[in-house]
Amino acid sequence: MYAFNYHKASSAADAVAKLTAASDGKFLAGGMTLIPTLKQRLASPSDVVDLGGAAELKGIKEENGGLTIGAMTTHATVAASDVVQRVIPALAALAGDIGDAQVRNRGTIGGSVANNDPSADYPAAVLALGATVRTTKREIAADDFFQGLFTTALAEDELIIAIHFPKPEKAAYVKFDNPASRYAMVGVFVAKTAGGIRVAVTGAGSDGVFRWAEAEQALSGNPSAAALDGLSVDPGGMNGDIHGSAEYRAHLVKVMAKRAVQAAG
Repeated sequence: MYAFNYHKASSAADAVAKLTAASDGKFLAGGMTLIPTLKQRLASPSDVVDLGGAAELKGIKEENGGLTIGAMTTHATVAASDVVQRVIPALAALAGDIGDAQVRNRGTIGGSVANNDPSADYPAAVLALGATVRTTKREIAADDFFQGLFTTALAEDELIIAIHFPKPEKAAYVKFDNPASRYAMVGVFVAKTAGGIRVAVTGAGSDGVFRWAEAEQALSGNPSAAALDGLSVDPGGMNGDIHGSAEYRAHLVKVMAKRAVQAAG
């Protein structure tokens, strides 16, 4: 680990000010990605700004017909929340199946979404539910937020404050996970929203999380797993690694999507 200056922010505004004053600063949320990266000397920021002291970034509330979840809310808190379980139970189930107990009690929803790991679970929920990412500068629609592997619409000095999820009519998330890391080799979130049926896929795409437009179109006319029978996924756009080939992941996308449709009812 390279040497860096450590700062603990007291608020979102304080965090942005400390980062802006640094020559090459990084925000620290739960640290599930940044800390291992620092330990392996894959990153050498001049300053690290810890968001743990910013109370305004934590919490869950029901508003505007949905849920607003603070960026520093942990996965375990989301999973155990009575409000989340009542309003969007699929989101609580997703959070409860992330990593292991240590990860769920340290990792945060804002950190996961901002990092946009191609195998992370939350990006699929944000995209499928048509969520809005609220930052220190603006509000960003889910369809505009994710821009590729580990890439989002966030500016360098922009911090996620909270994420607002509209309440879906029905929703479910199903994933085929790596048994060691619990990362999604393929995860599919299906949601019936006010704007129609949305299908988001994580873990599979070579460019990160994406919406499966063909599945959405098929399900809009026939909201059942059988509607996906005639579809196929092009392996050319899929990840391939030691855990599974591109062809294998392409096959799993359809299998997980059908299971998610069945689970959503």
